[in-house]
Parts: sequence; C-alpha cells; structure tokens
Amino acid sequence: MTRLTVPPGSLFGPANLPYGVYSAAGAPPRIGTRYGDHVIDLGLLLGESGPDAVFAEPVLNPFMAQGHDRWIAVRRRIGAAVTGDVPEEAVHPADEVRMLMPFDVADYVDFYASEHHASNLGRLFRPDNPSPLMPNWKHLPVGYHGRAASVVVSGTDITRPCGQRKGPADPAPVFGPSARLDIEAEVGFVVGTGNPMGEPVDVADAGNRIFGAVLFNDWSARDIQAWEYVPLGPNLGKSFASTVSPWVVPLLALDAARVDTPPQEPAVLPYLALDRPWGLDIAVEIEWNGQVVSRPPYAAMYWSPAQMLAHLTVNGAPTRTGDLFASGTISGPARDQRGAFIELTWGGQEPVTVAGEPRAFLRDGDEVVLTATAPGADGTRIGFGEARGRVLPAGKDHRCT
Repeated sequence: MTRLTVPPGSLFGPANLPYGVYSAAGAPPRIGTRYGDHVIDLGLLLGESGPDAVFAEPVLNPFMAQGHDRWIAVRRRIGAAVTGDVPEEAVHPADEVRMLMPFDVADYVDFYASEHHASNLGRLFRPDNPSPLMPNWKHLPVGYHGRAASVVVSGTDITRPCGQRKGPADPAPVFGPSARLDIEAEVGFVVGTGNPMGEPVDVADAGNRIFGAVLFNDWSARDIQAWEYVPLGPNLGKSFASTVSPWVVPLLALDAARVDTPPQEPAVLPYLALDRPWGLDIAVEIEWNGQVVSRPPYAAMYWSPAQMLAHLTVNGAPTRTGDLFASGTISGPARDQRGAFIELTWGGQEPVTVAGEPRAFLRDGDEVVLTATAPGADGTRIGFGEARGRVLPAGKDHRCT
C-alpha cells in the first residue's frame, strides 16, 4: 500500500477526480482517475466484485449507464479511498500511461450556443442584414447532427480534408485539400443515461442525465463548409474529425462552477424554461503552435447544457449512454476571447501573429491545444487536461487531387 500526495495548485486534486481510460505498458485498457501526478486504477482501488466490475471495462459506458445515484456513491468512495492507503499496483505515473478514448460515442450533435460567436459570424457573412442573428436563434438552441465515428481522443493527428470548394471568383467548383482549415473551441457533454423514443428529457432533469464534460475541438474546413452548407447545413466540412480530451470531468465536480446564463430575452418557451438557467464558469485557452492566441469564456454562453439536451429530445428523439453533444464555438465579447480562427482573424482579413508571422488558417504541421480550468470545491481550481491535434497533409492515398 502507498499514500499519495497532491502537489500544491494541482488541477487534479480531490475536488476533481475525473474519469478516463488508460493503458499501462501496453496492457489492455482500464478505467482510472487522475489524482495529482498519478493515474489510479479504479478497479483495483475500489475492488472488482459486483457492480464495481465496470471499472475493468475498456470504456466508461457501462458505468455511466448505472445512473446518477451510482455516480454520486462512487465519487464519494473514490474521494475517501485516494486520501487513504492505495494499492501500489493501482498507481501509475501520469506521464507513463497512454490515455485512450474514454467512452464509445453513441451519437453526436453540435450546437451553436454562443451569442457572441453567432453574432460575429452573422456580421462577417451577412454585413447588410439589420440583425447579425437569424430570427430563430434566441428561441431555440440551433444545432446540427454530426458524425460520431470521427470523434477522436487528444493526441490523434488530423489529416487535412479534401472536398469540393468554390470561391467567389471561381467559375465552377474544384476538388482538392481544404485551404481554410480551422478549429472551434467547445465544451462537450456526455450523456450518462438516455431517454426512450417519444419521451423527451425534462429541462429540470437534464443535469441528472449528463455524466460529465470534456474539451472539444470541432475541426472545420471553412471552404468546403461554405460551398456545401446551403440549404441543409454542415456536412463534410465538419465530419472528418473532432478531438476530445481524455478526461471526463464529472458534472458533480462542477457544482462550484455553476453560474447563471446571460439574460435570455425574449422569454423561452416552457420546455426550455428554468427558474435559473445555469451555465459553467470554464476558462478555456487555445494554443496555436505553443502560443496562446485566445481565452474563450464558457460562462458567456447563451444556452445552457440542460436546455441543449431538452431541445435535442423535445421532438421525441431518443438519447443513449455515450451520446455526446457539444456547445458550439465558445466566444466572449473581446477579440482575444474568440474561439474559432475564422472569427479571431475576421475571415482572414485581420491575421494574428504566431511565432512572428501573420496567420489566419491552419497549415500542415500546425498543432492546436485546448486546455481549460474551472472553479472547484473549497476555493480550488480543477482541470480538464487537453485536447491536442496536429495537422497532417492530405496525401495521394486520400485521392486528394
């Protein structure tokens, strides 16, 4: 047995205790938590008999499916166990394990929940409109149905996508690698317990169904997207890759991070109404080739996670354990709080300086890293780890000619 200590200021102290899937020395994947500078195997920490056998699984889905009461009970047990004697065989240095995809993504929906982001894009693309927002935007959380199979864990390289694109001066569409590859800094929410078809999730109950949160980078090929999205919305410009952080921060760990959303006016319809619509005070940072270029504040998001889930299911659509819905680009009122490069550089017209040169969109070899922290219990701060991805060139094997 051993006793573990947490370095002062660690973002992975007892207020956090996130869930992830790791592999040590090439062994089969298992479920662990991050505690200070260590990954602790939960199956060995808690025992693997009875319901705890879910922690020997290679994904979190079986545990998440056990429901909110079980999540509360297990979190209490983990909190007590990590501060006592811990089996030595359960402890691994965090820098010596490989972190894997933490859950099977059953389905994926992406929202558009930032008023600042939506307004900036409206001004950028519809400068002559009297309002930058579309007429429906303040009445419902706008979203699109994405592709679950292309959600990958942090550290996975991203191949530059190919597709059709047509610039304003092009006489006809052409095919080739995207020339306007972008990112979107978001927070993703993992559904722990879903709803049957025909039985919408009540907005007041949505928080009990959300297991936790991850960082989410919705890689976006803006030139492919611009040509394809009318009239049905994003498709190939988005579906090639999205990156998530390997640690799922439990929603239970984010109680101290809850804040009111900005005022929602006009009043929302009853199925979206909460006495106090809640958001989360999550501070995100975007690094571009090692340089921080933006700090988007999740607290500025107009639509709450509960409202997004309620809207997703209001037509009777079912959700399942492992469903993922993301917030859409996080942006604040200041330029250095914009969460996508198309917005940060105003469509490329106002480049930012990265490593001494003006940049607008991603080049091959560029690396983007999202990190985030939030208030934790007892005045602490908790971390999400990182969502990291490096751009690889489109190759001949992808028929990108």
